[in-house]
Formats: sequence, structure tokens, C-alpha cells
Amino acid sequence: MRLVVGLGNPGSEFIGTRHNVGWDALDAVAARLGWIGPAQQFNQQAKAKFDALTLDGTVPIPGGGTEKVLLLKPTTYVNLSGRAVAAAMAFFQLGPDQVLVVLDDMALPCGRLRIRKGGSDGGHNGLRDVERALATQDYPRLRIGIDPPPPYLSGRDYVLGRFTEPQRKLVDVATQRAADAVLTWIEKGIDAAMNAYNPEDNEPSE
Repeated sequence: MRLVVGLGNPGSEFIGTRHNVGWDALDAVAARLGWIGPAQQFNQQAKAKFDALTLDGTVPIPGGGTEKVLLLKPTTYVNLSGRAVAAAMAFFQLGPDQVLVVLDDMALPCGRLRIRKGGSDGGHNGLRDVERALATQDYPRLRIGIDPPPPYLSGRDYVLGRFTEPQRKLVDVATQRAADAVLTWIEKGIDAAMNAYNPEDNEPSE
């Protein structure tokens, strides 16, 4: 089984903000899998459990068989995401390598993807709380670049703001590529996903 976690904040006021790009990526995954239709929304179809909104189903695996997958959007706000992740992992008895966390990253150019098997939280409060809840840094994460904030804006205000029009074009492409990366991780594993989505030329283009 695989658990895919998209970090973001609940509430209509946070829709389309930079901090919610993890939720946007899960929307793209759910649509790609056919778990939501063109006129449907993840949040409307989801079940509320584990302090999160969830969708689940099975995904065909190359070579035969299926993998059970749970898509999870914590509703505890980004800074307390670990509680929902730990609850789902405990219920399904999952190890850290069976979890992929998708999140925004101010250190990456807008639209750039980066997948890692583990590592530090990089200053992201959501990852910091997941690390605290799991008592390990060794869980996969998929970062989606949102650009660094301009000098006149705090990091908090920046991530809670909405993308500029040029950024939005890049992010719309990036969330679709993130969905591809998530499905690659589910079907082929973390190394295949890293090899496909971490090349040096993985730069966003206008």
C-alpha cells in the first residue's frame, strides 16, 4: 500500500495559494486515476478521517497486480500535518518508505520538481511536523518550486498569497508533472521517480 500526502490549508480562503500546491497536486493525481470526474472536486468526494480528507482505491502495477493507494489532505493546517500522517500510517501499519509527502518549496524555481528519499525539513513547517510525528527524516517527499519571496514580503505572507499569472502557468504544468511523478513512485518506486523527475535540466519553461 502507498500513502500520498498533499500539504495545504483547509478553507476557501486558501484555495489557489502557494502553500496549497500539495493539495493541487493531489487533485491532479485523483483526476488522472479517474477517482474524480471533470465536474467533480476532490474535497467534495473525499471522506473525512485521520484529521484529513481522503480518497482511496487501487492502481494497476506494471507486470500485473494492483497497489492500494490512499490520497490524504491533512485538514489540521500545514504546521500540524504530522498528526494526520501518523494516524493514517498507524491505522494501515505503514512504514516511512510507503509514504510520499507533496509540498511547496520556496528554495526551488517556480514549477521545478525535486524528489528525495529523505532529508531535512528545509525550513518547511509542515515537513518539520511530519518529522516530529514520525520521529524520522527518512520518508520520501516531492517538492514543487514556488520561487523565493521578494525582499519586501515575509515567507509566511508569501506562501499564503496567490501565484502571479506567470507563476500560475508554470505551476499548472508542474502539478500535472507532479501527478506523473506520484504515479511513477507508486508503480515503479522512488528510484525510478527520482531518475525521471530530478535531472539537472528539469527547469520550468515559459
